[in-house]
Amino acid sequence: MRPDFFLSRRIGIAALALACAAQAATAEPQHGIAMYGDPELPPDFVSLPYANPDAPKGGRIVTGEVGSFDSLNPHISKGSTPWQLRFLAYESLMGRNWDEPFTLYGLLAESIEVGENREWVEFVLREGAKFSDGTPLTVEDVMWSYETLGTIGHPRYHGAWNKIASMEQTGPRSIRFTFNEQDPEMALLIGMRPILKKAQWEGKDFDASGIDEVPITTAPYVIDDFEAGRFVSLKRDPDYWGADVNFMRGQANLDEIRMEFYGDGTAMFEAFKAGVLNSSREFNVEKWDTQYDFPAIDNGDVIKSVIPHERPSGITGFVMNTRRDAFKDWRVRDAMLHAFNFEFINETMTGSKQPRITSYFSNSVLGMQDGPAEGRVRELLEPFADELLPGALDGYALPVSDGTERNRGNIRTAITLMEEAGYTITDGQMVGPDGAPFTFEVVLSQGSAENEAIIDLFIQSLERMGITPTVTTIDSAQYNERVNTYDFDMTYYRRGLSLSPGNEQKLYWGCDGVEAEGTRNYMGMCSPAAEAMIDAILNSPSRDDFIASTRALDRILTTGRYVIPIYQWNISRIAHAKELKYPENLPIYGDWIGWQPDVWWWEEE
Repeated sequence: MRPDFFLSRRIGIAALALACAAQAATAEPQHGIAMYGDPELPPDFVSLPYANPDAPKGGRIVTGEVGSFDSLNPHISKGSTPWQLRFLAYESLMGRNWDEPFTLYGLLAESIEVGENREWVEFVLREGAKFSDGTPLTVEDVMWSYETLGTIGHPRYHGAWNKIASMEQTGPRSIRFTFNEQDPEMALLIGMRPILKKAQWEGKDFDASGIDEVPITTAPYVIDDFEAGRFVSLKRDPDYWGADVNFMRGQANLDEIRMEFYGDGTAMFEAFKAGVLNSSREFNVEKWDTQYDFPAIDNGDVIKSVIPHERPSGITGFVMNTRRDAFKDWRVRDAMLHAFNFEFINETMTGSKQPRITSYFSNSVLGMQDGPAEGRVRELLEPFADELLPGALDGYALPVSDGTERNRGNIRTAITLMEEAGYTITDGQMVGPDGAPFTFEVVLSQGSAENEAIIDLFIQSLERMGITPTVTTIDSAQYNERVNTYDFDMTYYRRGLSLSPGNEQKLYWGCDGVEAEGTRNYMGMCSPAAEAMIDAILNSPSRDDFIASTRALDRILTTGRYVIPIYQWNISRIAHAKELKYPENLPIYGDWIGWQPDVWWWEEE
């Protein structure tokens, strides 16, 4: 399908491979691996601490999504895919325990072994691991998966692939990866790549596939039925190979996972009220408090569950694309932050019941602290003092309005910032030095009434400054195409962040994303300081240094003024059928990937 890249990679790294081989005799295979320290669970653990190993099998969960899809391949840039398929329909060599910051345990691999400095990692596949069609998983499948994803797959996989110096089979069921640079996280990241079936794709164009090819994988669920843009149904494989693997005990309990797609959030909510859907996450606290009063809740058929968590807020709001002239100047971006009347918008949208995101890692130990940078954080930032924007070293907080609709004080500040950036108000319009009106385009995906309402309120504030943006609302396929190519001035942006940030941070904020399509660097930032902090995170010698490095990165991102943050979700709100149950013991990540529906079960009362 594509040329073999491995031979050329092996040439020139022979000395490195020999050096690593000399250390192999001192390494020992382990059942798991942690980013820092040792795994918390012993080799003979019964199940993950937040899973119920005695959970019954059966039942179904039906959830809704706003939008559409035209592909079943979540591992390429082309098309729009149900996001859940990436996690539900595929397995990896190792699986993540969401009750630890970053620890993996064997899944398709029975053991993991690393060099003294994690300069290489070796996995041994489990005997008996197989695909849903009954064929055994082989080392060849694993190697093909890594090469394919790393070269023609989605850009999220390319960074790790480029750090692999060699990949070789070392035994009937073992495979070793040797790295070409020091990066302790790589041993873990390599264990988390999805594994595909090589034979399924022979003679086919993997990176151009859509709904024409239903994936064959090792996962406990297989795609049973679908209709493009309407629904996808996954059924539990009764012959799933890994049912007795301790990592999987208490997981994959439901017989069916079904995803229904709707044109907008209102239609989706009505479908939930009518019983078409039996589980719904609610992100609007005002709606949760006032509109979840329909008969199914009153009679107890639907339960409202609140799930706390200890993970970072991440960033949610409206991102400004610095590739465009409108937002290259940080003072213009700062003006937008002042014009965005969060306090009034929050009262209008949620009754002021939802707290605001204050930084990218807020709500966690990794978040920037109030006031000037101190100690190790300041030590990390000071070499980049000339490039840092105001507030990074001396302290920064988002603008706060007086809560009134007029927002007079912040609007005055916003106008002053625009003037400092070279703009003036002439005949009621904000114009640049060339006399052209200052304007920009906000691109939104259809179906998000909440985002549209927030932008409408924002525009009302901007009009007081003589600025009238254009709002373009398009279907999900067009929207995905435009954001993947950064064809927007401003758009909605949501990026979840974990308690163990690592290499993915370069995909989010790295300089390569300024031009490379399909990254999560929507803002187009290129900051040597940010990249240095990411490197410090990846190479931290201790937990304390890791926390300081992340707090320093948080300051750079937040004071970069790239995103206008809205509210955070420091708890999750899920309304669900009373038969859908989950364990009382919650992971530190709370309602996160790998929790619903993975450890939920169906139990008749």
